[in-house]
Order: sequence, then structure tokens, then C-alpha cells
Amino acid sequence: MPSKPAPWFVTRGAPISCVPSSSRSFVRSFIHSFIHSCVSPLHAGLLSAATLAALLLCTSGFPSTDSPDGDPSGEGGDTEWPPDELKTVLRALLGATERHRKEFEDEFQNTVRYDFLDNYRIPSLPALCPFSNFSKEACFIRLLRGLHVYSVLLKYVAQEFPGSFVPTQARHYVGLLITEIEKKMRDPEQVSGLTSSQKEQLLRDVDIADTFHRKMTAHSILYTFHYFLIRGKRVINKSEKPRRGMISKGVAPGQRL
Repeated sequence: MPSKPAPWFVTRGAPISCVPSSSRSFVRSFIHSFIHSCVSPLHAGLLSAATLAALLLCTSGFPSTDSPDGDPSGEGGDTEWPPDELKTVLRALLGATERHRKEFEDEFQNTVRYDFLDNYRIPSLPALCPFSNFSKEACFIRLLRGLHVYSVLLKYVAQEFPGSFVPTQARHYVGLLITEIEKKMRDPEQVSGLTSSQKEQLLRDVDIADTFHRKMTAHSILYTFHYFLIRGKRVINKSEKPRRGMISKGVAPGQRL
């Protein structure tokens, strides 16, 4: 008797587009719920970049609509095989920072607009990667320096919001993202971590006596961090478009058409 074919949900290598449309919403919801539960403070060490790549691959291809521009990744549903671990971690980190928006709106119940946080100016925040005249390597350098800064500031945010998982999850992904960026840089040693005095200065810059403004400053850090990540992903994607075009035409990078 011929063996029955494996069901769609266990078919090795089957893309999410092969999943019946009636089941896709459930599959995506289940996988994201699993990921988010694993990166709670009790399980933050369970998911490596490779594990995230395997899980999030199952949800690639779905359009996202929960970012400032309709997509938390900043680029829409780009699908890659094999998955790029750097972008997989970046997507997960953006998912964490995007959840901050809902927490903010739930807290203020529409009495304060989310974009009001743009009015808070915090000294020493890292600059965004510019869109033009900027190489991918230069963007990696700026991202890496910025991640070291935000890693310190996220400690401050965690102190202000002890009941929120967002800063804890974000710091976990920041560590993974730093590792993945260093793997792709030609000379990662040119960017070093912050010294103790630099970290202390960062925390002094946000040390405000007023309780309300301390909380709004913490909200603003997560707000600006989200847009810092979006810009970085867009610049990286923009720098890779010519290479993707050559690959789609069967031309290896470095060869002429």
C-alpha cells in the first residue's frame, strides 16, 4: 500500500505560501506566541539567532501592517532562503519595540499621542544611518555603536517599567544583533563597547527628578530606538538590492551582466 503524503504542516522545507489560506492566520499566531513566550525574562536565553531564523521563516511572506509606515521591519514582507540571521534577529527586535506602542496607548488611553514622544530630546542618542552616500559597512558601524548606547539606556527603561517585558526582550535581542552585525563586518574590532564612564554619563543624561518626565523619557528611548532600527534595516536592504537582482538573474555577485 503506498504511504500517505506528509501533511502540509510537517513537509520539510515547505514555504508558508503552501499553507492553506484558511490556516495561515492560526499558524502565524501560534508561532509568534511561541517566540514571545520563549523570550520572557525566564526564557530569554532559549532562542538563538539560528532558532529565530527557523521559526520566523515560517511566518515570512505575510504582509505586516503594525509599523509607523505599515511595516515594523521598514521594508514589507521580504522572504529569503536561506534566511539571513541578522535580519531575522532585527525583525524580532522590531517586534519587541513595536509592542511598546500598544503599551503606551493602553497607558494613556489616547490622552497623549504616540508621536508626542518625538518632542523629548535626549542627549547622546546615536544618529540614524543616512540613505545616500553611505555604504553598508558604514551603516553597520553606526548601528553597532548605537546598539551599545541603547543597551545601556534599556537598563534605565527596565527600571522605569518593571512590569513590562519590552525592555527585557529588547536587550536580549540587542545582544544577538550585535553578534550578527559583527559577523558581517569586515573589521568589527574598530567598534568597541562603551567604557564605564561613558555608561555612567549616559545614565546621568536621563536622570530626571520629576517622576512624570522620567517615565516619558523612558517611553521616548523606546520610541527613538524603534525608528533607529527601521532606518538601519532600510539602508541595509537598499544596499543589497543590486545584489539580489543579479542573483535572481543567475549572476553571481561580482560578475558583470
